[in-house]
Amino acid sequence: MSEDTISAIASSNGIGSIAIIRISGDRALTIAKELTRKKDFSPRYATLSNIYNFNNELIDESIVIYFKAPFSFTAEDVVEIQCHGGFIVAQSILKATLAHGARLATAGEFSKRAFFNGRIDLSEAEAIAQLIEAKSEDAAKILAKQMKGSLKEYIEKIRDEIIHILAYSEVSIDYAEEDLPENLVAQIEAKLLELKKSLTSTLLASRAREGLMQGFKVSIVGKPNVGKSSLLNALLSYNRAIVSDIAGTTRDTIEEQVKIGSHLIRIIDTAGIREAGDEIERIGIERSLEAIKESDIVVALFDSSRELESEDKQIVSLLKAYAEDKHILYVKNKIDLQPKLECSDINFDIELNSKESVDELINALEAIMNTTNSSEEMMLISQRQISAVENTLKNIDEAFFPLQDQELEIFSFHLNEAIKEMASITRPFENDEMLDKMFGSFCLGK
Repeated sequence: MSEDTISAIASSNGIGSIAIIRISGDRALTIAKELTRKKDFSPRYATLSNIYNFNNELIDESIVIYFKAPFSFTAEDVVEIQCHGGFIVAQSILKATLAHGARLATAGEFSKRAFFNGRIDLSEAEAIAQLIEAKSEDAAKILAKQMKGSLKEYIEKIRDEIIHILAYSEVSIDYAEEDLPENLVAQIEAKLLELKKSLTSTLLASRAREGLMQGFKVSIVGKPNVGKSSLLNALLSYNRAIVSDIAGTTRDTIEEQVKIGSHLIRIIDTAGIREAGDEIERIGIERSLEAIKESDIVVALFDSSRELESEDKQIVSLLKAYAEDKHILYVKNKIDLQPKLECSDINFDIELNSKESVDELINALEAIMNTTNSSEEMMLISQRQISAVENTLKNIDEAFFPLQDQELEIFSFHLNEAIKEMASITRPFENDEMLDKMFGSFCLGK
């Protein structure tokens, strides 16, 4: 890909036991020799070495590992230096590599080189990037499989089947004066319908499990003073939100992360939904409504010690619009007080006192998130992949009509477009701008 030798710190910033500096390119081994004053390194052997700067001053005693091309992540000569953790030591070694002729790597440049050198495809590269930021153990397992090429194999299978159908059409174009046998048209339609069914299932499963990759969003909604902030504090196991008997204490959304089971989730405590008393409160309520739209799971909280009010009815009516798209848990709070709430329109999932125990709610949330991963369908892990499959399905749909009219040139055009869309998931034909943007979102040193 390039004759430049690049270098970067591949571990996270901050103090730790070990930091890693990665060097990749034709001069990687030469730079390692110059840094250590050693004559050679055996590939894949860890060698304890002193590291010197350009002025021959000792920086650190480190482990040096040499990966000879093409048996490395980038398929180039790669050297990794494992030094003592800490900002100063790692930066000093990085500066020394630059002084000996390396160039500072841009974000994602190591992965980009691996892609261009045929070491990985785009689906594997995206899996690597998302694995670093995985929000659940289930997501990490899916991404690990995709790093090993599971999505690549699925995409290649779909692509090959479309090419196979296209071959029938291209051959038939040579015999355009003759009508296609009816059984041939029926066979092609059946194959297209089968492909459409498979891709649609994949698309639906991917959308349903989006929270698995990005982290589930859980919003707590209810009228003022039903105990939303107390519930948030109980879920977090510390007092994050102000709790008061004064209605409208929470005037904006509060977001926090917490781990439930094997999932890292974002919990949003919203402002009480009611008629706003002032401009600030109105903005807070608007943000509450937006939080509901963006959430995967909504916890609708009601006060069992208060009679049903118009604000409760407003929330029930509001949530009915999201019943098919989101998981909604109806929770009755403050059950330790004299019960007054009666509502035949609500089937409560959970009854609790948020100041004593929220274990039942935690178990319900975990069950929903675990169920989300029960599908065995292949999963798309980025909007780019989802868009490619959507465009493929669009072209398959548009191919049916010219096939029935035996307009094979138009039919073939749509199949060729479908093939390009599927190929873009793993290895696009030409789109440098897209590649630069995608790899640019990776971590530095990756």
